[in-house]
Amino acid sequence: MKKISVMIPCYNEVENVVPISEAVIRVLQTELSGYDYELLFIDNASTDGTREKLEELCADNKKIRAIFNVTNFGQFNSPFHGMCQTTGDCTITMCCDFQDPPEILPRFVAEWEKGHRIVSGVKSSSKENALIYGLRTLYYKMIKNMSSVQMIEHFTGFGLYDRTFISLLRELDDPVPFVRGIVAEYGAGFNLTTVEYEQPLRRAGKTHNNFYTLYDAAMLSITSYTKVGLRLCTFVGVLSSFCSFVAGIVYLIMKLTHWHQFSAGTAPMVIGMFFMSGIMLFFMGVMGEYILNINTRVIHRPVVVEERRINFDEE
Repeated sequence: MKKISVMIPCYNEVENVVPISEAVIRVLQTELSGYDYELLFIDNASTDGTREKLEELCADNKKIRAIFNVTNFGQFNSPFHGMCQTTGDCTITMCCDFQDPPEILPRFVAEWEKGHRIVSGVKSSSKENALIYGLRTLYYKMIKNMSSVQMIEHFTGFGLYDRTFISLLRELDDPVPFVRGIVAEYGAGFNLTTVEYEQPLRRAGKTHNNFYTLYDAAMLSITSYTKVGLRLCTFVGVLSSFCSFVAGIVYLIMKLTHWHQFSAGTAPMVIGMFFMSGIMLFFMGVMGEYILNINTRVIHRPVVVEERRINFDEE
């Protein structure tokens, strides 16, 4: 009997962990009853009682497992580590807040049985704020156009991954894993297909995404899979240097020829200085993001440090 692993990362989801486990298990036991299953939660150091709920779930059902991290390792490292700890013939990853609907799971498995070793869930629409959805669309298109690999628009990681792809993840030894980029980079070799769905609203609780986390995600994708930031630094630097040289020559000629008693004062110099300084600071920041990415990879800390595991003794 084939085994399906469902991996759910969570952080302060005390209102959602029990309902999502019940919903997923209900789908697995009714529509996917011909498969064995495991449900793995990986907790990013929750402080709201989520861990206590997970302990109760694991005590009631030995097919439910949990990994507790020693601290919050972020929105990318923790799910990546959780995927690598699953034992099924395929692994389905999904969010804890019901924005990845459990009823889509049978569609994923049906595509997997057809031979697709990666089945990516792609949002065709969303019930979230229209402005936010529009901004996300612009972001995905920008990354897709800038990236050296074919990024998947409106793909957040929700999907099914065959055990062969999970084995690849274990071999990558990547201290800064970005699953969306990895799927885009290697998906063709795993016969990737997509399943569209409408993203519902969050069931309960507040989202943990904010400007910083969204910015961090954007910078990770840009610095990991594009060269556009550094190339832009080079091109703008050359262009601004050329313009400055031409302006200097023009200014010198006008000064030497006393063209209409030319006297521009210091205003152009001050304005130009502030303008060029702004450009330099901006691109120093861009280069800093690339350097930070390199630094993180060179230090090569563990993707996740676990505090403890529950229900892994049966292996």
